[in-house]
Amino acid sequence: MIPPGFKQDLLARLDIVEIVGRHVQLKKAGIHFKGLCPFHGEKTPSFIVSPSRQTYHCFGCGAHGNAIDFLMEHDGLGFIDAVRELAQQAGLAVPEDDSSPEERAQAQQQRERQHTLTEVLERAAAHYRKQLKASPRAIDYLKRRGLTGEIAARFALGYAPEGWRTLASAFPRYDDPLLEESGLVIVQGEGDEARRYDRFRDRVMFPIRSVRGEVIGFGGRVIDQGEPKYLNSPETPVFVKGRELYGLYEARQALRQLGYALVVEGYMDVVALAQLGFPNAVATLGTACTAEHVHKLLRFTDTVVFSFDGDAAGRRAATRALEAALPHATDTRTIKFLFLPPEHDPDSYIREHGREAFALCVAQAVPLSRQILDTAREGLDLGSAEGRAHMLAAAKPLWNALPEGVLKQQILSDLAQAGGLHPPDLLALWQGRPPAPGRGGDGPGRRTGWRSREEPPRPSGPRKAPPGPAEQAVRLLWLHSPWWDRLTGEDHELLHALPAPLGPLCAWLERHLAEHGPQPWSALDEALSGHPLHEAARRLAGTIHPDDNLGFSDLRALLDRLIIERLKAEETRLIEHAARDPAALQHYREVHERRRRLEAARAAEAGS
Repeated sequence: MIPPGFKQDLLARLDIVEIVGRHVQLKKAGIHFKGLCPFHGEKTPSFIVSPSRQTYHCFGCGAHGNAIDFLMEHDGLGFIDAVRELAQQAGLAVPEDDSSPEERAQAQQQRERQHTLTEVLERAAAHYRKQLKASPRAIDYLKRRGLTGEIAARFALGYAPEGWRTLASAFPRYDDPLLEESGLVIVQGEGDEARRYDRFRDRVMFPIRSVRGEVIGFGGRVIDQGEPKYLNSPETPVFVKGRELYGLYEARQALRQLGYALVVEGYMDVVALAQLGFPNAVATLGTACTAEHVHKLLRFTDTVVFSFDGDAAGRRAATRALEAALPHATDTRTIKFLFLPPEHDPDSYIREHGREAFALCVAQAVPLSRQILDTAREGLDLGSAEGRAHMLAAAKPLWNALPEGVLKQQILSDLAQAGGLHPPDLLALWQGRPPAPGRGGDGPGRRTGWRSREEPPRPSGPRKAPPGPAEQAVRLLWLHSPWWDRLTGEDHELLHALPAPLGPLCAWLERHLAEHGPQPWSALDEALSGHPLHEAARRLAGTIHPDDNLGFSDLRALLDRLIIERLKAEETRLIEHAARDPAALQHYREVHERRRRLEAARAAEAGS
């Protein structure tokens, strides 16, 4: 775990203008710097970087934070990876206060080894790009597939020539162990009898890049006939198929601008879609979609559309993607499933029917709630009691994988209706309890009155009204820790600045989640045992009841109230300085406009 004080020490040594300026073209604007926001599409700059505060803020989309937040948001890094990246740039060693010197040395050695492997892979990628330019046959293949030179350059496509040892011309030593470790060369036998040869031969090469742009592996597509059609790098210390997505590095901006990720099945689909107007496409790497894939995508967007062929294999792949997505299907995320006709993949469908037709298919994709029902009832006769019982048995593990929230209860109602039961009765059966007697005319809209076992027990005595939005917001975060990662850098800064014990509780929660990921209240309660903040956390969490039906939108409303109050205070301060500082008046107008838009949005949501 990174010590709390190190984050502040690191930020004090960084220049946020320099950090942001590597990714955004900034121009001086008074005491600030201004540019086009990298987190949403805009033509008029509304993205401000403040050297004095060492923060960034977008008045268009509300993105806000410090240098660490920027790297996490822009590059899709976790907190620890972002801190390590910036610490390396600042020449600082990240202290690991809960690991031994031997463990720290081993971790450093592992990082250096990974860096060496990515350098080897980058050199190979440059070699393959050079070979593509010299191969009319490979260029003709790409042209026949409808790809332009511009799109080939954007994805750094290359060509591995025919021959067993062509990489020998790219590296000083063909027997370098790093070539085998990086998956570029296959070694058979041992010692003097060992036979070495290139893994990729006569294939169009697709470099696989991490979200930071490092080459971590390759996919090779055979040009003529041959098996396998696609060949991937083996797993290495820098490349794990279950974690990486092809095209994610290239699609980062488009994911934010278009608002959703399109997950397809092949490299060529990703490249072709980018050329045909869908630069937000990514692909799994010859393996089923995993929960880590989904989690990584949701760092960039709240909407994911999986695209599959409509045949049996596509349906099986959709089921695996559904299972991977379920734990991440919160109330404010959208996950859909698009099934194309069996004779088409996305590339061929667009070329035959046009971009608009494919966009319509995306818009009409099957929502996750219906996909759960379709998966559970596949091949069953719901006209019979046996078929309905079988369907509900198949749906139970899928439903259990969903996080707590309104969506989970809505899906329970859908499943109960399809199975011919009342939602409370279905829930009772799944929890091993007998259905309540005398239910009579209960319908799907009746409140179930149940609460999750993970939530803290309801306190006895009269319920107390929360004293204010700050305490209530922190309560919700402790009961729903996955929501922390969905907040903005501005939200995190606001929560850290709250008076004790609220601010310190938020700081502890952030550090714990960075190390262990989202956890239910029971696990957080156990982890905090013996800590000075433990009693404060228990008092805080114990005053929220599960049947309050509070969701992320409620947390958002509470934080917006706090932000509005903060903006009002900032306006007062700026007005006091406006007489002697002209820039303060302009800043006041910007803050006032932000507050006005936020209040209008809150009022509109309350009215609806």
